[in-house]
Parts: sequence; structure tokens; C-alpha cells
Amino acid sequence: MTTRARSRSRATATATATATVTVTWPEANARRLARQHLHGLASSAPSPAEAVGAMLGAHAQVLSAAELSVGLRGEGLTRTDVRTALWTDRTLVKTFGPRGTVHLLPAADLPLWTGALRTVPTGPNPFPKDARMTPEQVEEVVAAIGEALTGAELTIDELSDAIVARTGPWAGDLVMPGFQTMWPRWRQVLHLAGHRGVLAYAPNRGRKAAYTNPGYTPLPGPEATAALLERYLYAYGPATPAHFAQWLAAPKRWAAELFASLADSGAIEEVAFEDAGPAWVVAGDTDFPADPVRGVRLLPYFDAFAIASHPRERLFPGRAFERALGGGQAGNYPMLLVDGTVAGVWHQRRSGKRIAVTVEPLEPLSAARLRALEAEVERVAAIMEGSAELTVGPVSVGPHA
Repeated sequence: MTTRARSRSRATATATATATVTVTWPEANARRLARQHLHGLASSAPSPAEAVGAMLGAHAQVLSAAELSVGLRGEGLTRTDVRTALWTDRTLVKTFGPRGTVHLLPAADLPLWTGALRTVPTGPNPFPKDARMTPEQVEEVVAAIGEALTGAELTIDELSDAIVARTGPWAGDLVMPGFQTMWPRWRQVLHLAGHRGVLAYAPNRGRKAAYTNPGYTPLPGPEATAALLERYLYAYGPATPAHFAQWLAAPKRWAAELFASLADSGAIEEVAFEDAGPAWVVAGDTDFPADPVRGVRLLPYFDAFAIASHPRERLFPGRAFERALGGGQAGNYPMLLVDGTVAGVWHQRRSGKRIAVTVEPLEPLSAARLRALEAEVERVAAIMEGSAELTVGPVSVGPHA
């Protein structure tokens, strides 16, 4: 793969500088796919932890989707390899990541993630007045979570009992709606405990989730947020403060101030990014592939590439914007990529070892692309340790099915 190099003086890399580098959408998309291990040849196959680090976390609300996301970025990786990294080798951690959602994160990066996430400003309290906790109660519950989980693995019910015993009955009041039942008050800060570094998932006990204290000390906030922004720009740049804010579920003003600070220090630089206008990359990171992306790929629900890549209108062109975005939220549907952009949706239904895969292209596929799709379906089956049967036709189920 050839590259086209660009450079500019770092002395002018400020928040108000005029960009002298222009990046096209095909160039940006090709580099993102390559750095995600989704396109091009790598010098070596990434481990599960390296793959997760490259994508900046694998969304793991549905663990099987995360396993597939990771497997698709490796060579010969299977869901067993991901589970071994998570529960045996502990090179991966399942915890609350960006947007307060469950992610797989590299264990080595947990100090950075927790240091950064704990500094992200939160919005207005979304809970009813009679369900809220005071700032003092929040701190009391987070401390109780850390104490209860140190050296222990507790189910959610055991953890609840331990928190109430350490804080008081108010923490156990059933005031939080959740999955056709009511949860205790303290549950509203579960993700915050993850962001503080005192809670992560342990292996399930039967069908019940379990938690532990991973024992990592967060990095200082300014150092961590700067490092996270640079990693984000390396993986998904060029990007704007609004893109970063959306990915992190952070206030746009806070993101803009962070970008300006790093631009003033010379850590990041501005480029002109086609339809998006002014955008940013890590300083000096201005080499982009000249060759366009070719090939057929399948990505699962909430794959990090789709969630973090902007502009959405370019990744989801034409009919894909309505069919695959699911109300504007990237990730609701598994996606078919053709030549690097979304060109359809797909669905899998598993029964034992058999995996029935239905792929709905938005435009007819050529014979060569059909063969490539068959090979990709076989790869999905190998990662998920099953045997796949492909049907090309309409996907009748809705998002998250």
C-alpha cells in the first residue's frame, strides 16, 4: 500500500490555525480501517488485547458481539481466545467504558481509561427527584463498592447487601426502574464505580453477573484525557471536537476546550477534512493511504469502527443511512461493508453449532463479491466456533434482534 505524505509546521498548530493539509474521505476511511486491523496487511496478527486497544474498546453489552469484533481483527482468533484473555489471562477487562456502556478494555490501559472517564463532566441528573442521591451519598456508595469488592467476586445481589450494610437502608430503596422490575437506589452509580476503577466484571456465577475490584489506580485526569484524545485521533482521525464528544458522551464545550489545549501545546494539528471542514489529527500524523479500500466485510452490533467514524453520511451513504443506522444510532444493526462503506445489513441466528446468516445487500452483489461474502461468512463462523449457512435476502428482524 502506498502513502501520500503531508507535513506542516507544528509552530502553527493552534486552535485558530488555518489548515494546510487536506484529507479526503476515502483516505481517512482507508487509514481507519487499516489501523483497526480491518483492511490491509499487518506485520503481525494482533492479540485480543492489542485488537481491543486498536479499536479503543469493544462494546460488550452483548458479549458475543464483542467476541466477534475482536476476532475479526485478528488472524485465527476465536471466541475462546477472547474469553481466555478476559477470564484466564486477564489481559482484557470487562467494565464500564465510553458512554457509560459495558466494554472490553485492555487491562494495561485501565489506569488511562479510568483516569480519563472520571474527569468527563456529567449532564443533569436524569433520575426522578425521589430516586436521586446526594453527592455525599454517591461518594459513600462508591467507597462501599470498592471495599466490598476488594479481594472478592460478588453477584449483584451480594454486592447490594454489602453496600446496604456499609451505608444504610436508603441505598437499598427500590426506586430505579430496570427490566420490568425495580432496582435499589445505589445501582444508579454502578457505571461510575467502573469509571473510578473500583469495579469490573468477574466471571458470571451461573446466570448472574458478578463483579470484583480490579485494583488499578487511575492516572491523573489531565494526563489521561490528553492521552485518550491522542489515541482517539490516531484511531479515528481526522475528527472534530463534536465527533469526540459524541463518542465519549461528553459536553461539546468540554471537548472543544480539550482540543484547543492540546492544539496550543502542539500535540495535535488541524487539517481540512472534506465535508467535515476543519478537523484534527495527532501532530505529524498526516500520512494517509492513497489506495482505495476494496473488499467485503461483516461487522457485528455496535462495532467500534461504525460508532466512532465520522462523517456518518459518508460511512452510511445513500439508502444505508436509513436502513443501517436504526434511528440515527450507529451500531443497532450488524453491517455489511463493501469497499469500506456500509452497503447492507445482516443477521445471525444460532442453534447449537449451526449459524444461519442472512445478508441483505442494498445493491446486487457481483459474482466476485458474492464469493467474497461467502468467505467472510465462513470466517465469522470460525471465530464463533460454528458452521454457517448463508442466505442472501431481506433481513426481517429489527435492531438488536
